[in-house]
Amino acid sequence: MIIDLFSKRQSRLRGEAPDVYTYDDIPKPLRVQIVHIFEETLGDQNDYHGYGNEVKTVYRNIVEKLCREYGLFTLNGAQRDNRNYRKELIDFILVEPTAEKIMDAVELASYIIERYTSKYEYLRNANASMIAKGAIEELNTRFREHGVGYQINNGEVIRVDSELLHAEVVKPALALLRGKEYAGAQAEFLGAHEHYRHGNTKEALAEALKSLESTMKAICDKRKWDYPANATANPLIEVCIKNGLIPEFWAKHFSGIRSTLESGVPTVRNRLGGHGQGTEVVEVPLHIVSYVLHMAAATIVFLVEAEKALG
Repeated sequence: MIIDLFSKRQSRLRGEAPDVYTYDDIPKPLRVQIVHIFEETLGDQNDYHGYGNEVKTVYRNIVEKLCREYGLFTLNGAQRDNRNYRKELIDFILVEPTAEKIMDAVELASYIIERYTSKYEYLRNANASMIAKGAIEELNTRFREHGVGYQINNGEVIRVDSELLHAEVVKPALALLRGKEYAGAQAEFLGAHEHYRHGNTKEALAEALKSLESTMKAICDKRKWDYPANATANPLIEVCIKNGLIPEFWAKHFSGIRSTLESGVPTVRNRLGGHGQGTEVVEVPLHIVSYVLHMAAATIVFLVEAEKALG
């Protein structure tokens, strides 16, 4: 439960609420709030010692995965003997200087919250599902309150540049791609955002295009529309238009749709991310990658919704 305290309201009135997202700093109050959420959802100190191995296993799962990926034996030099995994994770969240590593821990914990503690009577609580859902919602709200540009979607940490675009474009795209037929496209779309979060701009562009292509291939397969082997974006777009995915009357009223689909995402990627760059290193600005990812998401939403409309 998030309380709109008097001090918060006054801060907003004074215009002190952050209006620009940051990505490389996790404020101390936010770290403490993350710990509160995890202890309430995964278990606190009493739960850690009082529920057998259930709570200990959850915390150990998160800590050991982080240690293995970082090439460490313990987090922050913790003792290897008689380890308290809950304390080890909490200390890590409170003192780790690298924002991305904090988000690694948040992502792993969120995945467990959404996939495990929400589906069983975790901590013997019949409301475990509601508690898990509330935890994710609170995490996302706390990020917004502190102006930290990350949100959790389906157990994944996504970088957010625009609250409106994220709510109206990225989240609907992820929701539509949850079907089995779009599993490949969803993985590539999430991969694009993962690369973007880590500043791998060219890889993000490449994954965005692959996600768009996979969405069109999935629609063609579902509708049994023939398309060339190893087809790339433009041939796939031609097939979709030929088979009426874009209704004929739309072409008259929205002549820019075809141009957007053919030259928007593919062209930016081809020119900046997909071909040899010669003797000079080509830097792809983050604002271009953000634009392409949102364009890809909007295009995916359009394609999937248009396919549903065919009946």
